[in-house]
Amino acid sequence: MTDGLPLTHSYNLARLGNAGDLVAFAADEAERAAIARWSGIVSLETFAARVEIAKLAPNRFGLSFLLTANVTQACVVTLEPVKSRMERRFNRELQFHGSARHRPAVADSPPELVLDSEEEGPEELESLHYDLAGPVLEEFVLSLEPYPRCQGVEFSNQTPTQDRPESPFAVLKALK
Repeated sequence: MTDGLPLTHSYNLARLGNAGDLVAFAADEAERAAIARWSGIVSLETFAARVEIAKLAPNRFGLSFLLTANVTQACVVTLEPVKSRMERRFNRELQFHGSARHRPAVADSPPELVLDSEEEGPEELESLHYDLAGPVLEEFVLSLEPYPRCQGVEFSNQTPTQDRPESPFAVLKALK
């Protein structure tokens, strides 16, 4: 585990050719148990990722991810296990800027500030060694059902309406 993440899969973008690359990885049993603890779910039966990496420019890379997982979460009503299958596709764009010693010197100009941007730019990298598992874990956690429920189970009002105490206004009205 690196940086508190239960799974890592490092890739050296410097070795990427113009043809791109396809990388596939899956979590073993111990890693799946660690991911389940980390994400707060009951269990994780399968967890696999496929990443298509393309070189967009000498310092810019496009990544297309496919995440598949079989997940077991606890029902928020009954606490019974709820099984589900997850299949998520997402993309990321990376831009390598290198270390500060390789950047051209800029004459004391203030940094450019963008306040209202509709589109996110590429993720900036300081190193060409990139952890492919980081974005996969991020999307996995964001894609989990926040309130999993067993089929047919609904929340019900536990207090009958007849047992409610009288409102203070009803008591005052009776005093008239």
